[in-house]
Amino acid sequence: MSASSSRLSLRISRQELVLIFITMVWGGTFLVVHRAMAHSGPFFFVGLRFATASLLLAFFFRRYLKQVTWLEIKAGALIGLSIAGGYGLQTWGMQTISSSQSAFITALYVPVVPLLQWLFLRRPPGLMAWLGILLAFTGLVLVAGPQDGSLTLNAGEIATLLSTLAIAAEIILISRYAGQVDVRRVTLIQLMVASACAFVLMIPNGESVPAMSTPLLLSALGLGAASALIQVTMNWAQRSVSPTRATVIYAGEPVWAGVVGRLAGERLPAAALLGAALIVCGVIVSELRIRRKKAVPDQAPLEP
Repeated sequence: MSASSSRLSLRISRQELVLIFITMVWGGTFLVVHRAMAHSGPFFFVGLRFATASLLLAFFFRRYLKQVTWLEIKAGALIGLSIAGGYGLQTWGMQTISSSQSAFITALYVPVVPLLQWLFLRRPPGLMAWLGILLAFTGLVLVAGPQDGSLTLNAGEIATLLSTLAIAAEIILISRYAGQVDVRRVTLIQLMVASACAFVLMIPNGESVPAMSTPLLLSALGLGAASALIQVTMNWAQRSVSPTRATVIYAGEPVWAGVVGRLAGERLPAAALLGAALIVCGVIVSELRIRRKKAVPDQAPLEP
């Protein structure tokens, strides 16, 4: 008779390790954005941030731009619209909430991505991925929920919650077109579209161009470089990393944002710290896989 045994394995690819590093960088940007709101309106800053990133990428990738295809234009435009919606609403919300709180609420897109993936791409997540997502979601509820016992969310929290839908759409779209487009060209297109959309959104928000200052320019330059690095890396890594695995890796981003925020003087309550621990557990659990290994069947004894 044959038997089977199960064992858990933790395998992290090179692309996933790079995404973990990018998540650390991503988490550190929240505090910079939060402080930049003292010098600029939200949509102007988002537009300036991605315009800076576009110029940097155009300089480094200029030799590859002549071969752009209509598929890359379409993919870049769709992803760029998602980026503008996600980062725009997130930055708008940071006018009234802390960087740590914004990061944790933003990460609520974790349970949204696999659901959208299942609905539109017909790729249901595996058992361990679902368990990891459940742990991450539980942690996010603890850190994103109202801290004073009230059920009322302010405008900044609501805007940040809405941004999670756009961020989830961004991850799904990146995975949808990964492998069909050139990473360098599509990243440049999506950053240009995101920048243009953010500048247009200044009009309904009633924003005007702020006075240029050293903190504003340094923030835009630093975040522009970080945005270029993050977007190029996401497009490259998600060619081989599934949306579910990528999403739960990204769930570590608010933890890093919370660490940076705490170093800067922000303080999270005990429930939020417990939630952060659950997020880390969710990231680890989602990387575990149950593997069934068939045992060698017993051989019948030879007749004398």
